[in-house]
Amino acid sequence: MASCLVFGCCIILTCLFMVVSFASAQSTRAFFVFGDSLVDSGNNDFLATTARADNPPYGIDFPTHKPTGRFSNGLNIPDLISEQLGLEPTLPYLSPLLVGEKLLVGANFASAGIGILNDTGFQFLHIIHIYKQLKLFQHYQQRLSAHIGAEGARILVNRALVLITLGGNDFVNNYYLVPYSARSRQFSLPDYVRYLMSEYRPILRRLYDLGARRVLVTGTGPMGCVPAELAMRSINGDCDAELQRAASLYNPQLAEMTNGLNKEIGADVFVAANSYQMHMDFVSNPQAFGFVTSKIACCGQGPYNGIGLCTPLSNLCPNRDLYAFWDPFHPSEKASRIIVQQILTGSNQYMHPMNLSTIMALDSIV
Repeated sequence: MASCLVFGCCIILTCLFMVVSFASAQSTRAFFVFGDSLVDSGNNDFLATTARADNPPYGIDFPTHKPTGRFSNGLNIPDLISEQLGLEPTLPYLSPLLVGEKLLVGANFASAGIGILNDTGFQFLHIIHIYKQLKLFQHYQQRLSAHIGAEGARILVNRALVLITLGGNDFVNNYYLVPYSARSRQFSLPDYVRYLMSEYRPILRRLYDLGARRVLVTGTGPMGCVPAELAMRSINGDCDAELQRAASLYNPQLAEMTNGLNKEIGADVFVAANSYQMHMDFVSNPQAFGFVTSKIACCGQGPYNGIGLCTPLSNLCPNRDLYAFWDPFHPSEKASRIIVQQILTGSNQYMHPMNLSTIMALDSIV
């Protein structure tokens, strides 16, 4: 009889321990990241692809001062969101370190070079296209269920924050990749943007069907103003008008599409981040944000340091905090901090229907 009582107590204590462990894991929310090189934290390091940031001076200002696969001199936008929310940074899904308790933190599925369309980024060989990222998200949930149970996994995913960044590559590495590209011959620019929206909508809907309930959706930045496009297209240093036109068509339609999805679902699941305006603030007036320039990349070669990739042989600025762009396409860590601050506290001009601080406050009282 005594042994039964002891055995029963052990079962109760074990159950209580599991409940407490899971509750403590839920005290901070998980974070999932999908998208392209702006948010890739190293997945492409594990792939046979040319779209990679695994050589110096990438990572020169990262805590380890080594390249991590992030297209940044240091931390990238997902890292900085995690930092602001007091969360651990998410690991790349392909990292062998993403096991056990690390699964509770979330995962980064992003892959440099991808777009909304499957033919975007074909020149980079093996990259994780967006529907493959969603498939990996399903695999992640299976692994998570094995770790904390199906109901625990469902709750963790429902409570999680999600970031998705897509669209830029569908223009610069597809529609405008070469003169008279296949897509530009198939579609006028306004029709192409509408086509992208028709393809992006089911991607976001699929994220919702997989359990995402708070999704930050970023638009494209001012694509015509990045050093790579200035080097290739600009005569006098002005932003390229055609790529700026593309961004001006794409971003309002993206906000309209996410708003329509929210109405269909009946909840504010998708939050549109106006990353175009966030970038344009410091692109149009870099000195106001402490930058010496927004035209020249810190790392690169050729006009505006905008040609090719950032390599150990590239020109390298001594102070990355003085440059809005780290390499020909990607913001510096300091510029990313400005963007994340607007995601966190920005007005309706930047975040619609609410900013991330409001999301966190609302979700803390549910």
